[in-house]
Amino acid sequence: MPLGNIFDIAGSGMRAQSLRLNTTASNLANAETVSSSVDETYRARKPVFEAIQQQAMGQVGADDSMRAEAVRGVNVSAIVESEAPLDRRFQPDHPMADEEGYVFYPNVNVVEEMADMMSAKRSYQLNVEVMNSAKTMMQRLLTLGQR
Repeated sequence: MPLGNIFDIAGSGMRAQSLRLNTTASNLANAETVSSSVDETYRARKPVFEAIQQQAMGQVGADDSMRAEAVRGVNVSAIVESEAPLDRRFQPDHPMADEEGYVFYPNVNVVEEMADMMSAKRSYQLNVEVMNSAKTMMQRLLTLGQR
């Protein structure tokens, strides 16, 4: 694998983690929104990641027809809504209460979202460090013949 592919792989990871951070921020922003019905209530959203597979240029064995599948990054294939039950609270004085006096709150777990945010942030930082390390290695490779 050429050293330049590292930038594509780390970049795709950074894009995926950025979308994960945005989804988490949206969940946190809507954590306390109220609704009068189940259908209108915000539901927590999570991105689904998948590995990007591409044909590698190198051979696996002696046979030229055999090619290896190489992972070349990550992609967000979908954003799915959580199936966890909504938080139904009895608040008859609330203006959004239904006929029975209940209001519906999203199924967003703030502690889980904060942990997810810290994980996404750290993954993003690690991809930045990979890119910086690759850049440093390429710069040192260019100066190898100068001595």
